[in-house]
Amino acid sequence: MPVQTAAAMKTGNRVVILGALSAIAIATARLYAKEGAAILLVARNGGRLDALATDLKARGAALVETAAMDLEAEPMNAPLHMAGWKHRLGGLDHVHLVYGYLGTQSQASASPAELARITASNYASAVQWCEAAANIFREQKSGSLVAVSSVAGDRGRQSNYAYGAAKGGLALYVQGLAHSLAPTGARAVAVKPGFVDTPMTDGLKKGGPMWATPEQVGRILRRAADRGGPIQYAPGKWRLVMMIIRAIPAFVFHKTKV
Repeated sequence: MPVQTAAAMKTGNRVVILGALSAIAIATARLYAKEGAAILLVARNGGRLDALATDLKARGAALVETAAMDLEAEPMNAPLHMAGWKHRLGGLDHVHLVYGYLGTQSQASASPAELARITASNYASAVQWCEAAANIFREQKSGSLVAVSSVAGDRGRQSNYAYGAAKGGLALYVQGLAHSLAPTGARAVAVKPGFVDTPMTDGLKKGGPMWATPEQVGRILRRAADRGGPIQYAPGKWRLVMMIIRAIPAFVFHKTKV
């Protein structure tokens, strides 16, 4: 076993990050690096993965491995890949699923291909990776799956109901996984960010108290891997906001343009 892997095993931090090149994923990975974790990064762009690996090693990561892969194209092979990544890290403690595709509702309504991509990226492929990770944690009776959902999944809105439905379905799936894993000691958590200032939201008007940074959300993801309930909001104030939005009667809500 490499010296770096052995050192990381002492910390209990052997982590796979799916969608590792998103701004939130990078912020999360840097937190693990400071802890001396062993990290395996998965995303499409191999060159950018290598650059991120160098960055994380400089920040203290005990080991950084990479896997260049289109996660949306490989869900049926998720169990095989997850087992291989566990072997490469010498064990597996946490899996973070951070990838997704926002798209636009207008395009999804007009294009079956766009609608299929939104739902496949944010739900259909994602749950396969979640289940593969959960099965490992169920067998070893330890470990945490943390999947990024969205507050958009709390109530269907005309502006993004395809994306919201997919993210809402992912949260419900992970909540069910959490229930199934509870007797084993393993955990599953769906984290629901609100507005986050990332390249994914560049088409939106940014700024104001409801916007968070990738670093803020990354800290919540890292903490969620260790403690807290199966549904967590990022930041936590979104729990109250979405409770109010869900409580608005339909005859009032349907007059809005949100």
